[in-house]
Amino acid sequence: MRGKTALILGGGIGGLVASHRLRRVLPRDHRVILIERERQHLFQPSLLWVAVGDRRPEQIQRPLDRLARKGVELVHATVEAIDPSRHVVTAGGREYTGDAVIVALGADLAPETIPGLTDGGHNLYTLSGASAILGALKSIRGGRVAVLTAAPAYKCPAAPYEAAMLVEAWLRSRGQRASTELDFYAAEPGPMGVAGPAVSAAVRQMVESHGIRYHPEHQLVSVDPGARILAFANGTTAEYDLLIYVPPHRAPAVVRRSGLAPEGGWVGVDRGTFETTVPGVYAIGDVTTVPLAMGKPLPKAGVFAHRQAEVVAANVSALWTGSSGVRRAFDGHGECFLETGDGRAGFGAGNFYAEPVPQITLKAPNRMWHWGKVLFEWRWLRQWF
Repeated sequence: MRGKTALILGGGIGGLVASHRLRRVLPRDHRVILIERERQHLFQPSLLWVAVGDRRPEQIQRPLDRLARKGVELVHATVEAIDPSRHVVTAGGREYTGDAVIVALGADLAPETIPGLTDGGHNLYTLSGASAILGALKSIRGGRVAVLTAAPAYKCPAAPYEAAMLVEAWLRSRGQRASTELDFYAAEPGPMGVAGPAVSAAVRQMVESHGIRYHPEHQLVSVDPGARILAFANGTTAEYDLLIYVPPHRAPAVVRRSGLAPEGGWVGVDRGTFETTVPGVYAIGDVTTVPLAMGKPLPKAGVFAHRQAEVVAANVSALWTGSSGVRRAFDGHGECFLETGDGRAGFGAGNFYAEPVPQITLKAPNRMWHWGKVLFEWRWLRQWF
């Protein structure tokens, strides 16, 4: 029996874990091919620390070429087309055929969909944007700092709230807090709403306890970069001197063209196995949508991409090697750290698949949880490379 080929599209958290796990458990006559356009793996949770000078860009990146030492075949190319029914992927002008295809291409950031946003501020979710935030913070001398979420749904739901508190702590440590107004404009009704009203209220209280003014249900419609004015769907406007934003997200164009995602939507999957409607084609992480009983989707977060990748890798390897046993299923559990500044962090964890609503608990900020995140970063960058 010939060896099989697994194609993994995307070298973020989900793609990295899936390729590692498959290569570790599959016999060597099977191939594991990872297709990724970037040459460096970026540990995105640490972008927050880059934005306030606690990390340099090179500290949170690792060369993907190192995967070759683990037996993963790496293709540096942009995925140009996906033919799900044939299991054929076109990348860099070449066609690759897999017995299984795992789509882990994440979410595209689309600041250009809001007039003026790209030129009007700094994107918290890119390395260049996080680096620019630090430069801007160093150059301002008081004024108005605005942090905003441009759309209600985005990956890493805690990150913009963490950013606001880290920026507040940065300003305070440099004696600039008294001369700086800090506002958070949220497109959503409250912080981390999927985690439930108690957690949402607790996060809002954390933010406001830092003297950050919180403005919920402010859906951004345009930015005037010259005048530095934000315009919202509710008819209000706001002035700013420094803008830090989380942009709208959308499924990558190549995924939308493939038919795996409906127009304007995300890839639908089985909530346990992350199989798509096409046999042998899976999708994990931010590119997917998983409706919850409460009516909202499972948040887009690295912890979920990680665990979904492990489930898919385990089931694919069991299928190909004839291993006995019950198929694995993702159980909806997840957790995240929540940086609050001054070397402290909170910690949220629980079951997002619980019904009728997710069952999440939030631990109060302390230094232990902050160092827990530091340790997690260290282990991640060491373990996979």
